[in-house]
Amino acid sequence: MENKKIGFIGSGKMAGAIIKGLIRTGFSKPENLLATQAEKEGVEEKSKALGIKIILDNKELVKNSDVIFIAVKPNQVVDVLEEINPFVTAEKLIVSIAAGVKINKLESNLPNNTKIIRVMPNTPALVGEGMSGMTGGKAVNKNDLDFVKDLLSTIGKCIVVNDESQIDIVTAISGSGPAFFYKVINDIARAGEKLGMNYEQALLLSIQTAIGSAKMALQRDVSMETLISNVATKGGCTRVGVDVMEGLSENNKKDTSELFYEVIKSTTDKARALG
Repeated sequence: MENKKIGFIGSGKMAGAIIKGLIRTGFSKPENLLATQAEKEGVEEKSKALGIKIILDNKELVKNSDVIFIAVKPNQVVDVLEEINPFVTAEKLIVSIAAGVKINKLESNLPNNTKIIRVMPNTPALVGEGMSGMTGGKAVNKNDLDFVKDLLSTIGKCIVVNDESQIDIVTAISGSGPAFFYKVINDIARAGEKLGMNYEQALLLSIQTAIGSAKMALQRDVSMETLISNVATKGGCTRVGVDVMEGLSENNKKDTSELFYEVIKSTTDKARALG
């Protein structure tokens, strides 16, 4: 596994995060990694920053890689696939992280029975806490899926979904999700500010509470409902706040579960429309 040659067509932020994760965790050696960028300017700086060789030729990268990540903008994918098509053999594995580009579009621009995996990563990969969802095309086997899942686990966590349509839900929950959590964190801090607290102090309280709560939720051995009730004891101040969120207070009849359903549904619908 560690001797596989892994190439990245595109060396932007997400590709860079994956590359750094592969090296940091020892999943791959720098000499087994290769990436391209479109412009000659800045190649040396990018190569030094990532610790791997950067070239300008996508065809050369495909020839020298076992696994090829398509890490370009969605509107550039077809041009890239047409360029590398003659050099993609049955042994090579194509992994696309281009948002919204469906597997059938990838397959239609590559040789028959090309092994293709579609991945939806997210930006917390930049700090090693990413959450990726992935699904495979018809030529992909379990070993291919396991390999890419292990690879993506170097930048966080990864799940495999069997139905590609669920990638749009992954996009809504984890791809777009950071923006939703940032807004909740900031709204809580702004509420503290309105009540008279220094904003930066309130923001730190909100951020660290989110981090701690997320870690406890990830390591839980009870249901999420139990975690809530453990903090929101009957008659306590937390229970009052949860009642507001659940639409049970006299001053607020809106349920946040309904709000977030609409948030995720509308985002999923948009992801499907773009696809």
